Amino acid sequence: MDPMTAMAASGLRSRMESLDLVANNVANASTGGYKADREFYSLYVSPEAADAGQIATMPVIERPWIDLAQGVIQPTGNALDLALSGKGFFTVQSPGGPLYTRNGSFHLAADGTLATADGYPVSGAGGAVLRLQASGKIEVSGDGTVSQNGQAVGQLHVVDFPGAAGLAKQGNNYFRSAGASPAPAADAGTTVVQGKLEASNTGTAESAVRLINIMRQFEMLQKAASTALDMSKEAVEQVAKV
Repeated sequence: MDPMTAMAASGLRSRMESLDLVANNVANASTGGYKADREFYSLYVSPEAADAGQIATMPVIERPWIDLAQGVIQPTGNALDLALSGKGFFTVQSPGGPLYTRNGSFHLAADGTLATADGYPVSGAGGAVLRLQASGKIEVSGDGTVSQNGQAVGQLHVVDFPGAAGLAKQGNNYFRSAGASPAPAADAGTTVVQGKLEASNTGTAESAVRLINIMRQFEMLQKAASTALDMSKEAVEQVAKV
C-alpha cells in the first residue's frame, strides 16, 4: 500500500472512531449527569519508519477522554433529586463494588433505602446505606447531610478524583475507579443541591457541528484514497506500456 493510501485509510479509521463517540454523546444528550466522550488526535510513526528517517505519519485517535465539565443544573422540585455543584460524584453500591455517578435522580426502595434508578443503594459516610421513612419531610444540606422530620439520618458519601484518568465509564451514568483513590469532594468546595438535577454536558448544537465536520473530513479522505488509487492504477498502466 502506498503512503498516501495508507495515510488516508488511517484517517478514515480515526474519523469512524470519532463518529462513534459523537453518536454516543448525541444519544445521551438527555441523560442526566452524562459526561461527554472526547477524542485526542495524534500522528503515529512506526518504529521502522522512524529508524529509516521517513516522515510519513498516520493520523490516529491516541486516546479518548472524558469531559467532566459540569452540566446545567435544572430544578425539578423533587426532594430526592440531588445535584452536585462543583467537582465530585455520588457513591453507590453495585454488586461488583462501588460506582460513582453525577446522576442524582434517586428514589426510595421498598425497604426505605435511598437508591438509584437502577436499584443501586446510595452510600452514606462510612459506606453505610441511607434508609428513610416513606413519609416525612426530607432535607439535604449542602454538605450532604440527610435529615428527615428534623432528625439527621446520615450523610451522603460524595467523593472526587484527581482527574478523569482515574475513572473508567461503566454504562452511561456510572464510573468505576481505574486505580485512583477517591478523596472527599468537600475539599474541592463541592455542595449538594436538593430538588435539582444536573443535565448532560453534551450540547446538541455542538455535537451537530462536530458531526458535520467529521463527515466532511471523511469525504475529503475518501477522495484522497480514491485519487491515490487512480494514480497507482495509472502508474501500473504506464509501466505496462513501456
